[in-house]
Amino acid sequence: MTYVVPFPEAPSLDVVGEGGRFPVRRIFCVGRNYAAHAREMGKDPDREPPFFFMKPAEAIVPSGAKLPYPPFTRDLHHEIELVAAIGREGAEIAESAALDYVYGYAVGIDLTCRDLQAEAKKMGRPWEVAKGFDRSAPCGAVQPASAIGHPASGPIWLRVGDEPKQSGDLAELIWPVPALISILSRTFRLLPGDLIFTGTPAGVGPLARGDRVTGGVEGVGTVEIEIV
Repeated sequence: MTYVVPFPEAPSLDVVGEGGRFPVRRIFCVGRNYAAHAREMGKDPDREPPFFFMKPAEAIVPSGAKLPYPPFTRDLHHEIELVAAIGREGAEIAESAALDYVYGYAVGIDLTCRDLQAEAKKMGRPWEVAKGFDRSAPCGAVQPASAIGHPASGPIWLRVGDEPKQSGDLAELIWPVPALISILSRTFRLLPGDLIFTGTPAGVGPLARGDRVTGGVEGVGTVEIEIV
């Protein structure tokens, strides 16, 4: 096919143990999916159904990247997350069948401009400028589910330098991966290449220039970035 303007190659991620790469089509994110994080954001986790927002595929950056501190924020925050990578097309997916649609898993960081998000919330406006800015979704390599299974428990953590900042367990997810896939697929037809950032545990906080950030999920992998 010929295009009338230059069309960039699709963003993609490394796949552990494979020569090919995982193409990134869309990035779905779920908000406040750990009870402790919901409480630290001033919300009641027992009353709120899951809600989703999106980042553009071009927000993906590989682990090991050096990321410039965004000039439009004074309060850049880290949010470590398990990422589910979708490998099959489906809509109205039953929760009992949802894991059949997962190609694999990765570890991602949902970078957030907290000051811009707070302003958007106050004014009743969308979050795109706070969540979907360039290079806002650092992500490690995808681990195929055929190799590691479907992690439902295990530590998830993030450090800034040598200081622990976030710590939790996948078992603490309010809405586990199968439920998220099922609920999301009622609105969107999920397609191969879609990523689902599944939420972050408590301990989110600010980053500064010079910070080296490392996060991981046991049995899945790690992600590392440096803010410059």
